[in-house]
Amino acid sequence: MTDNTSAPLYDLRGLRLIGWRDMQHALDYLCAGGTMKHGTLVAINAEKILTIEDNAEVRQLIDAAEFKYADGISVVRSVRKKYPEANVSRVAGADLWEALMARAGADGTPVFLVGGKPEVLAQTAQKLRAQWNVNLVGSQDGFFTPQERQAVFERIRDSGAKIITVAMGSPKQEIFMRDCRAVHPQALYMGVGGTYDVFTGHVKRAPKVWQDLGLEWLYRLVSQPSRITRQVRLLRYLGWHYTGRL
Repeated sequence: MTDNTSAPLYDLRGLRLIGWRDMQHALDYLCAGGTMKHGTLVAINAEKILTIEDNAEVRQLIDAAEFKYADGISVVRSVRKKYPEANVSRVAGADLWEALMARAGADGTPVFLVGGKPEVLAQTAQKLRAQWNVNLVGSQDGFFTPQERQAVFERIRDSGAKIITVAMGSPKQEIFMRDCRAVHPQALYMGVGGTYDVFTGHVKRAPKVWQDLGLEWLYRLVSQPSRITRQVRLLRYLGWHYTGRL
C-alpha cells in the first residue's frame, strides 16, 4: 500500500522540492494523521526559480519555506528529466488551495484569509462558506499600512487559525508569512497570489484542456500580451533545462 504521508525531495538549482504524485498525495501529506502540518507552503514555477537566482532576499525567503512544490509544468518536466525515476506531477497552487479549503471545511479546520481587494475578499469568504462550509475565523484585505502589520499578526494569532492563505503577490506574501509566523507559528501558511480573483470569477483561468497540455502560460500570454517580456525571460530557464544545469 502506498504511503501518502511522506514524499521524496528533488533538488533543482539548490531548491528542495516535494515530489507529490497527485493532489490526493499532496492533501494526505499536508494533513498526515488528521493534523495539519505547520510551516510555509510555496508554489515553485520557472519564473520563481529565475527570480530566486537574481534576488538574494527572495532566495532567503523561499529557502526558509518548509514546503516547496512544483506548481509549473516546466518545473515538473525538469524534475523528471533530472530524476528519471521520479513519479511527480504538477500540483497547481489554485487547485491545491481549493482542495485544502474543501478538506478544511470537512474537518472544521479554522482558516484565516489575507490579501486581495475588500470586495473580492468578501466574495471569497462568502463562496467558501457556501461551497464547503469553511470555518473562517477572520480575514484581512491587502490594504493595510506597515504600522498595522503587527496588529494583523496578533489578530491571526488570536483567531486560532490553523491555515492562513495569503494573496499579496510575490515576494510580499512570502515576507508577510515569514513575519506572521514569528507571532503565530502553529499553523500552515500558503501563498496564493491571484487565487481569490480566479475563485470568484474576476480573472479567467485557462481552460482545462490548455492546463492539461501544459500551455497555461500560452493562454495567459494570448490573454495578456503585455506578459511577453516575462515570457521571453523564461528562455534562460529553458537553457538551463536543456543543458542539464538545473
